[in-house]
Amino acid sequence: MDHARVPVIEALEEFRRRGDVVLGPPGHRQGRGADPRVLEVLGEGVFASDVLSLNGLDDRRQSQGVLEQAQELMADAVGADTCFFSTCGSSLSVKTAMLAVAGPGEKLLVSRNAHKSVIAGVIISGIQPVWVHPHWDERLHLAHPPEPEDVERALRDNPDAKGMLLISPTDWGTCADIRGVAEVCHRHGVPLIVDEAWGAHLPFHDDLPEWGMNVGADLVVTSVHKMGSAVEQSSIFQLQGDRVDPQVLKQREDLLGTTSSSSLVYATLDGWRRQMVEQGKELLDAAIARAGRIRSTVGGLDGIDVMGQEVVRPGGAFELDPLVLTMDVRGLGITGYQAAEWLRAHHHVDMGSADTCRVNGRLTHGDDDEAERRFVEATRALAEHAGEIERSPAVALPPPGALELETVMSPREAFFGPAEQVPVAEAVGRVAAEMASPYPPGVPVLAPGERITREALDYLTTGVEAGMLVPDVADPALTSIRVVERRAEPTAS
Repeated sequence: MDHARVPVIEALEEFRRRGDVVLGPPGHRQGRGADPRVLEVLGEGVFASDVLSLNGLDDRRQSQGVLEQAQELMADAVGADTCFFSTCGSSLSVKTAMLAVAGPGEKLLVSRNAHKSVIAGVIISGIQPVWVHPHWDERLHLAHPPEPEDVERALRDNPDAKGMLLISPTDWGTCADIRGVAEVCHRHGVPLIVDEAWGAHLPFHDDLPEWGMNVGADLVVTSVHKMGSAVEQSSIFQLQGDRVDPQVLKQREDLLGTTSSSSLVYATLDGWRRQMVEQGKELLDAAIARAGRIRSTVGGLDGIDVMGQEVVRPGGAFELDPLVLTMDVRGLGITGYQAAEWLRAHHHVDMGSADTCRVNGRLTHGDDDEAERRFVEATRALAEHAGEIERSPAVALPPPGALELETVMSPREAFFGPAEQVPVAEAVGRVAAEMASPYPPGVPVLAPGERITREALDYLTTGVEAGMLVPDVADPALTSIRVVERRAEPTAS
């Protein structure tokens, strides 16, 4: 295929050349109606490129032909049979993917280290999740992806499950054995969905972890805004084989997705694909080399431990993304939250994920020498000045297995059923009616339907005192928590 072509951008150029008078949305009329003060910040090009897909990029009779061409080029670029673009981010795409495989009341294996958007998908769909728990690294206080043996065991115990949803890479750059999990799923006759939101770059360089489409995944969801060059909310579905029907997927996406899709998302997805096909190897060569230099320098600083290949082992990660620089800062006597806040306040360096133990930065092909210099200088300064940072209250880090909570109700039933707000001291043993997701990275400690334990509550409450943000609970201070009313709890069998 001709990857020099960019059908969406070409259609935008043609739209501008024609000079159409638009009598439908968007109401800003390609920026003519926008507040000049807004134009000054955002630029005229943003509004000029905000065009309807139908009767804008396409006419009514062509009916999405421009988008279809762009999606076919993307599928060819990443080695998929079919691709669909989504303008609602992978938070919606992953819900769509789940609905394409399992329906209300049906079982789906789900890696329990999933983002809150996955748990939300379980709640909305009424799918019955079978949690496949990750491996807990007691030294690092970090969850590594489930392994093929874990999936095999879950499928043997749940032969009626419709498929598996796996998360890889994680927020910390650790990757699962996708090939091994796919082989297990296919032996049992079910599809594998991979939430590869952090993996947009993986198809374009051989020195990066395996790309899901290359190792047997049936459906991969990718957030191109995370590690690629597309704007926020840019997401792609990639499919291969016949275990997931593309028409079913498209209908589920139509059920959940917007009818006012963004041409800005489509155009940047189209342009990113061309960039990666033409220049991806060279650009990622430079990014990998840059990450290696930073890793070497920062890893030599006293008090900072940069996660590396030591986590690639049985019971740990299968692979590690070299572009993710995860730094354990406990040796500095501070938390990852404090490290992230200090770097932002004192050096205007904004990091990625942070938790009690660590903070990370992700490099992409968009980083340059100045970004490298500031990353290194800011981290060096953090190591030098950490002793001046006020010590945080201790966090009750959970022991292995403590966050593998018992599910006693369906997440949907617990979330939508009768609930009450109770003091945290009275919540042990009750059934959670809300998610409690430290953010970032946004993996729920509590999911609706799980029985609340003392260890989970202690981790959350002491975490909040130390700077943890839990934005999705009704009471972010976590003095109280939302639980299922006693009368609605399941009776003991």
